[in-house]
Amino acid sequence: MKPRPIAFLPPVIWLVLIYMLLTLPGSDIPKVNFLDAIYFDKWVHTGLFAMLVFLFCWPFRKQYPMQHSLFISITVFAVVYGIALEYVQKYFASDRSFDISDMIADAFGSLLGYMAIRYVARKIAEKNKPL
Repeated sequence: MKPRPIAFLPPVIWLVLIYMLLTLPGSDIPKVNFLDAIYFDKWVHTGLFAMLVFLFCWPFRKQYPMQHSLFISITVFAVVYGIALEYVQKYFASDRSFDISDMIADAFGSLLGYMAIRYVARKIAEKNKPL
């Protein structure tokens, strides 16, 4: 069964939200020393990109074994999107900078999202397996 187009509204909204958050002027982001100490920024990047992959894969969850390569493609897209956003920050966003550790956090989050949706899809496939 093919996913309905409306199923892609949440991931597209999330994609736009990520863009908006990661291109906010640096001066608009409050500085809190405690959050810097626990690398809060990296955790945010990880969570944003994990959810991005999960949401884009979710409409295909019931077709899991056949859609495995699609899940991987979505994950690669998310990693490339994270890298591209770092360049956007470097060249176009005010008071933002290029940060390789943000790219690593984005890639790590994308991988976590892939692992999460794969786990969920596998459980759904096992549950729906004919006896």
